[in-house]
Amino acid sequence: MYDFVKYQALGNDYLVIDPQRIDLLELPSTAQAARLLCDRHFGIGADGVLLGPVGAVRDGEPVVLRAFNSDGSVCGRSANGLRIFALYLYQYHQGARDVVIRTLAGDTAVRIEDLDEGIARVEMGRPTFEAADIPAQDLPGPVVARPLDVAGRQLQVICLNNGNPHTVVPLPEVSAALAHEVGPLIAGHPAFPERTNVQFMRVLDRETVEIEIWERGAGYALASGSSACAAASAAHALGLVDHAVRVRMPGGAFETAIDAQGAVTLSGASEQVAAGFLAPRLRARLGLPAALDTAAPDTPVTGPPAPDTDTSRPTAGAPAGQGTAA
Repeated sequence: MYDFVKYQALGNDYLVIDPQRIDLLELPSTAQAARLLCDRHFGIGADGVLLGPVGAVRDGEPVVLRAFNSDGSVCGRSANGLRIFALYLYQYHQGARDVVIRTLAGDTAVRIEDLDEGIARVEMGRPTFEAADIPAQDLPGPVVARPLDVAGRQLQVICLNNGNPHTVVPLPEVSAALAHEVGPLIAGHPAFPERTNVQFMRVLDRETVEIEIWERGAGYALASGSSACAAASAAHALGLVDHAVRVRMPGGAFETAIDAQGAVTLSGASEQVAAGFLAPRLRARLGLPAALDTAAPDTPVTGPPAPDTDTSRPTAGAPAGQGTAA
């Protein structure tokens, strides 16, 4: 019994809401509901909402996921969100370690490598640096080491799309203050008609970079999986790193690997931090009907147990699913 499950990956937190329990997709404004749920003062608080599985979970078929940023905008693909959702499927839908998740950006394979630590690997594929695919205006061709005027400041940028648009800015030093100051200016720059996520990147050596992140739909972020992949791809395109790149962020570090074709995989940990019910007044503000079978508002709710390490059966105490996610 639960309305939501909350996870975090290096401080990048998401709410997983199953449409079979609460169908936010049927509300007049799913975006407005996502904004309220993610509000850290008036809602639960999160960087985004993962709505899924959409439809049945069947053997051999991709599992459909819809993701929203904290400002209510649609998220095409989130590497952290995908890894978190894979853990949710394993815990709550009799899942397997390997799953293909279908988002608006396409199908992505995810493998849970260590259940105890919540470590999962996501195959993000090969990004595109073409301006038309990002999209980016007045930056024709591959956008690698191109000048961008930002409020009178000339910056060299690398732009790419790996399921979401990204703009990477290599600099000798990066900081949270810089991300807060310049990040919104780049994210909303006229060159990017659909806005862009921004990574300020410092290359430390051939195996390590560090970044500060400003997300177009969530603002300053402690960590981001797709941002880590974007930074690794940008540094590799510039010839500054090798094929295995550790990406350090304020929330921690992810490991990325880039193959000979430029396809990127990312590995890192995430964990469940809470599960619970929406109180009647919050349900009303969301436009949801009153709950019929949840605990009373003042009744303490205990979250589900940690994942069972026995992969031959579903986690003990987890709700019954509709099949196996493969």
